[in-house]
Amino acid sequence: MYVCICKGITDRQIKEAVYDGNTSVRALRRQLGVSSQCGRCAELTQEIIDETMGAGVMATANSGLFYSAS
Repeated sequence: MYVCICKGITDRQIKEAVYDGNTSVRALRRQLGVSSQCGRCAELTQEIIDETMGAGVMATANSGLFYSAS
């Protein structure tokens, strides 16, 4: 889905940029240009960042890289 209409940026592009280490709206603005025109997409962009980072942490935790101390 399109998140930033002004720049034509999709949620998929934002998620890929977050996986590449761009974990703030400011970083995504520099990388993709999101929220650099009218700014209406900033809140949704932050939500996508939060969801992606939450999913990434869970995926890493469930990947077998971490073991229980018990």
